[in-house]
Formats: sequence, C-alpha cells, structure tokens
Amino acid sequence: MRRGDVPLGGGWATRQIARWTTKGPTDEGKGKDACCDRFLGLMVRVARTAVALVVLSTSWGCGAVRWDSKPSAITMTPTRQEHRGSEVVALQLWVRAGARDETAAELGLAHYLEHMLFRGTTARPGGFVERDVEGVGGRMNAGTSWDYTYYYVTLPAKRLVPGLEMLADIAVNATLDADVLEKEKEVVLEEMRLSDDNPRRRLGRQLYTQLFDGHAYGRQVIGTPELVRGLTRETLTSFYRRHYVPEAFVVVVVGSVDPRQVLATAATTFGRLPRSGVTRLPVPPPPAFRPQRQQLTHPGAHAHFGMAWPATRLDHADTPALDLLVSILGRSPSSRLVQAVRERDGLVVSIGASLSAMESAGAVTVNAQLPPANLDRAEAQILAEIRRIRDAGITDAELRRAITAAEAEHEFETETADGRARALGLAETIWTLEDELAYLTRIRSVTATQVRAVARRYLDLERYTRLALLPPAGAR
Repeated sequence: MRRGDVPLGGGWATRQIARWTTKGPTDEGKGKDACCDRFLGLMVRVARTAVALVVLSTSWGCGAVRWDSKPSAITMTPTRQEHRGSEVVALQLWVRAGARDETAAELGLAHYLEHMLFRGTTARPGGFVERDVEGVGGRMNAGTSWDYTYYYVTLPAKRLVPGLEMLADIAVNATLDADVLEKEKEVVLEEMRLSDDNPRRRLGRQLYTQLFDGHAYGRQVIGTPELVRGLTRETLTSFYRRHYVPEAFVVVVVGSVDPRQVLATAATTFGRLPRSGVTRLPVPPPPAFRPQRQQLTHPGAHAHFGMAWPATRLDHADTPALDLLVSILGRSPSSRLVQAVRERDGLVVSIGASLSAMESAGAVTVNAQLPPANLDRAEAQILAEIRRIRDAGITDAELRRAITAAEAEHEFETETADGRARALGLAETIWTLEDELAYLTRIRSVTATQVRAVARRYLDLERYTRLALLPPAGAR
C-alpha cells in the first residue's frame, strides 16, 4: 500500500510503503513484535518547540525518551535492540506542508521549495550539498506529496552532528536567492515535460485529477507551467515562512548512533527554534464522488488504461482489509487480474492494482498497458474479476499469500536505515507512530469475509472513474 504518496507520476518517484504484516505469532514474529513495541518509546516530543523527534539506534540500543520544556527533565532508559546496522546514520526532516496547503495561486510551491532548500542558506552558500554531504560519501534528496514534504540525508555515523545542524539550517534559513530561483525554473519545467512524456506518469496524475475533482488531492503536486514561470521570490518566501515552522517538523534519526548525542544535538539546533503559534488547517474530505470517463491521445503503440474508486483514509478501520483485497487483485504475478486478464486472456501487456491511503482520503486504482483494440474487453474482464470477489469472496490460500507478501515487503523496505527512517517519519507526520505499529495487528486479524465485504463496499461495478490514453491512430 502506498501511504500518503503521490500517485505514479506526481512530484517524485512513488514507492510502496511497508505494510506491517506477519505470518503469525511465531517466536521470531514475537521477537519482532517486541522490537516494534519498543519503537513506541522512541518518539520524543519537544514541548517547547513542538518538534517531534524520533530516534532509533541500531547499535547503542533503543532509547525510551521523554523530553519536556526543562533540559534537566531529559530521561532515557536503554533497552536491547536485536538489529545491528552498518556504520551509517539516516537523518530525515519531515514537514507537514505539501500540495494540499497551497492556495489556487500557489500550486506547485511545496514542490518548488523542495528544490530551493538545497541551494543555499544564510550560513551555507550554494554547493554545500556537494561539500558537506557528497564530499564525505553521503547522499541527500527530497520528496513532495499532498500531505507533506520530506528531506533525507544518509551519512557516515560520525557525521551525525553536522548532519542535524545542516537539516535545522535548511529548515528555517534558506536564502531562496532570486537568481537561483530563476535558473531552477527550467529544471522544474523540464521535470514537467518529462512527466508529460511518460504515459504511466501522465495516467496516474490525470486519474487522480478526475477522482478527486474539486479537492486538494486532485491537484498536480508539481504545479503548472504558468505558475512556475511567473513565480517570484516574494511569493515563495511567503509560503516558506508560513509553513516551515517548528510545529510542522518531524525529525527522524536511525542508525549507529548514541541517542544521548542525538538529543543533545537536537537541543542545540531544532530545540532553539521558537514556536510560531501557527496551526495547520485540516484538509476537508473530498466532495461527493462523480464518476468520469475520459479518453486522451498520447504518442506510442499501446494504450494506457486506468480505473479508480474512492477508498479509505489512512486511519479508517477498513483500510487493512482493503489493502489485502488490492494485493489479491493485482500486486503480484499470482494475483487475479494478472492471471486472468494477461496470462489467460492475453488482453494486456501489463496490469496491476494499488491502494493509496492518505490523511484525508484514499484511492483504489487498476492500471494496464495494452493494444488499443483490447480496451473494452480488458475493462469488462477487470470488472468480471471484481464481481467474482464481490459474489464469492476469496480463498484462505489467497489471504495467507497476501499476508505473506505484505510481510516480505515490509522486511525489504525497512532493512536499511533509510527505509526504517522513512516508515517512522511518515507515520509520525500523517497519522501516529502508535497507529502505524498497530497496523501489524490489524492486518493479522483480517478475515476472508472482511475482504469480500470491502470489495462490495468500495469497488462499485458501475460507479468508478475511467481514463484511457490512446495512440493518435486509435483515438475514439
């Protein structure tokens, strides 16, 4: 399941976020659950600044830490951590500001700001990434979605302190130089052109525009060419000052570090930022769904086809069952859509299904690449497979296979410091760390009856959004 991510082709490359699943309460699983339970003690609230700090040490041990407004009140209880990581540290700054926070005149600013924060601060002139990150063997990048923006850097563990100092600096001291801003416009415009040229990316963006018509989630995260060309430093600075405030920050540290050193460094960097008093406005739910059918032309020999249904927000009780339903439908070579529509009927070149659960809403999508002449038959077969689940449900074997696949994906995506930091940062940013960890139990408790129920509840066979990108010769 993609949690909180831009659909394929939004502002940055989407990844499937870990689904906290397990095969069952084996001894190994119990050990992992215990480790996960200890994550709950790693969240640090900095009362004076409202910055959330999540720390996971892979060598020194888990630290159960609580930090209030008095420095003397910092306490820490070390516990054992089974995992031994390499001598690196993943540092991430998550900001509760994304495309959903933009006004009509600010579309794309959250993404544009992501580009500019690497280009210099009042204390770090342009080129600091090459010098302070790449120059010591590290890497740094960023991503933007509707609900958040995040900046991530991986460094040798001994560079923890300068790494945290750098993140705190770009968080509030970016210069947003006017000349650099003008030069960056062509970079962003080229990013738009490349995305438009890619049919899968274009399909993903347009499908969400139709599905969330009239809502912030229907906006293109990257913005529009017109607004980018007309962007001024004053407009971008105003957005930066309004949204990049301590109350919006989540700082994540995962790696071979001493949590006491992390806390001390956080106190002298993020801990010195004064509160802004700004409260983020909640995102409203999407308006009543209106099914849409649209066909557009796109160069190429194949058609690209998408179907989308409104789905649950991230914290909804139905999300785990819907997650497993989508896995059974189209996340693996053994899934129903792949076996029926591609392997048996030969109607498509590729096909898949996905669930994107965000802070305020969600989406189930089915995407396929196929010869234009097969479009109607493929759509009919997709609906037929959904109907079979709605009418007869799934097998116990399918349910077990979906849970096993989820467990494997979780293991792969959190085996590195970067992956684990991203899972923790995303959880603390768009829901809570506790809810993310509870998802493991919720997935484990899903039944075949519940999977059938959510298929009937959310995958309406007549009310869905449909989009086809057709070669010019195949346009109808």
